[in-house]
Amino acid sequence: MPSPASRSSRRPVTAHRWWLLPALLLALPVLANDPHAGGRGSDKVASVDPMAHLKARLQEKLGAARIQEAKAGTHELQVPARAAAPTHTRVAKAKPQAGELEALVEAHRAAKAEVHWSYHGEGGPDHWASLKPEFATCASGSRQSPIDIRDGIAVDLAPLNFDYRPSGFSVVDNGHTVQVNLSPGNWLEVMGRRYELQQFHFHRPSEERINGRQFEMSVHLVHKDPDGRLAVIGVVLERGAAQPVVQQVWNNLPLEKHAPLPAPEAIDPSALLPTDRGYFTYMGSLTTPPCSEGVLWMVMQQPVQASPDQIHIFSRLYPMNARPVQQAAGRLIKQSQ
Repeated sequence: MPSPASRSSRRPVTAHRWWLLPALLLALPVLANDPHAGGRGSDKVASVDPMAHLKARLQEKLGAARIQEAKAGTHELQVPARAAAPTHTRVAKAKPQAGELEALVEAHRAAKAEVHWSYHGEGGPDHWASLKPEFATCASGSRQSPIDIRDGIAVDLAPLNFDYRPSGFSVVDNGHTVQVNLSPGNWLEVMGRRYELQQFHFHRPSEERINGRQFEMSVHLVHKDPDGRLAVIGVVLERGAAQPVVQQVWNNLPLEKHAPLPAPEAIDPSALLPTDRGYFTYMGSLTTPPCSEGVLWMVMQQPVQASPDQIHIFSRLYPMNARPVQQAAGRLIKQSQ
């Protein structure tokens, strides 16, 4: 069997040296003018057949090319191997274990518990019930406050017997309103029960509405009886003359939130009440979380005036701190006739 080298040497010229033909064709004119071929540059007339001479020259050139190729070795075109396609390995997402899932749930609850109730955003009235389990009544309760007071039954209501007197007090900005805490000794007697005044605070605009009307502000005077039952007197404020008790409270506003400031003088809460003691009454709830129900509400029919400057001072602290009105849900409302 012939060796690979001998087989390679027998390959036809056209298969391995086709690239020489264009060069040789271009060389024909040169060969024709070669002095050895008897061209114009020769001073002798050629006696040799031109075609035979050309054939000899071609063989000479091809022989020289073979020698050069043998020295250089055979060059074959190498096609680079195609790179292997990248393999995409799907990485399975690790599923949280039971303990990790419980930890995530607890972390979510803790983050939610950190949202403090407010009147706006994630802590606003629409979300109160979801902030803490003890706030659930804010959504599930059936006797919530405030309400739009209308269509009351006019009857002879029991009179409100106020036993208020000048008392020591402190003022605190609790982050939701301005609140006045009073020394013991101020009482309200109504419907055979006696309630002691604990504190009063402000809302803007008024939380309660009367026949659809909302007022500039309202004051809530919160009372408690020995059994822990609550009774709240609501007084709505309209724009008008300056109110002396409101001004006394503003004069003693603390510089820091959550830091009660004892006042150097006494305050008379009876000066907050209107001269006409007619009122509306219904059963409702606290208007702030936890929205506890069973609160006796008495809203004075006659508004009390406060000056534009006094209203503006509170507005700078709390532009809006009123819970939206709740459904009356068929509750009985009575009013003084």
